[in-house]
Amino acid sequence: MAHVDPHAASLYGAIAEEIRDLRTIIEELAHTLLSDEAFVMAYIEQFQVFDLLVQRASESADLLDRMAEGAKSHDAIDQVRLSMVQDKLRSALSAAA
Repeated sequence: MAHVDPHAASLYGAIAEEIRDLRTIIEELAHTLLSDEAFVMAYIEQFQVFDLLVQRASESADLLDRMAEGAKSHDAIDQVRLSMVQDKLRSALSAAA
């Protein structure tokens, strides 16, 4: 049986907060770029990437919070709403088994 680090929950929470800070920076950058109409019109499809980054960051931070609260890995992953993220996480668990 693997040793459980007694500081893991605190670390998960701190990493979740870091991810949320990054999400905020991405959102602020997108908002700044959106203020330039010519730029937006030239790169409208690429702006969808900002939304995907924000969603993935939110899902990752939420998963870490669930883990910090004591959720089991599979249960925490089951609550991830983005299937592409959920699939990657399940693959990581399968590879570790």
